[in-house]
Amino acid sequence: QVQLVESGGGMVQAGGSLRLSCAASGRIYAMGWFRQAPGKEREFVGVISMSGVNTAYADSVKGRFTISGDNVKNTVYLQMNSLKPEDTAVYYCAASRIPITGITAEGGYDYWGQGTQVTVSS
Repeated sequence: QVQLVESGGGMVQAGGSLRLSCAASGRIYAMGWFRQAPGKEREFVGVISMSGVNTAYADSVKGRFTISGDNVKNTVYLQMNSLKPEDTAVYYCAASRIPITGITAEGGYDYWGQGTQVTVSS
């Protein structure tokens, strides 16, 4: 069983930046980020393979968010720039043990972090 521990959430003004971290306790193939805003379904944000070769992002965050990984620390980072109030949500990291085809679907991931709140004020 792999455990994921998230950190780095908080409150920031619109236009600001935050960096989230997700540390995995064991070997994983890929790490994704999802978010859930109040009253909305959880949605895909982005994903990275732990080799660092492949990344993908939702259109809503493309160009503003960047996912990177540190294989030594077994940690993935979500750098969020130019934050908007609509980015306010609980952010979750999720890990897969094997390559997945449906990267935007929650069912493709085996392990989930506890979630961290990100609040962007206008």
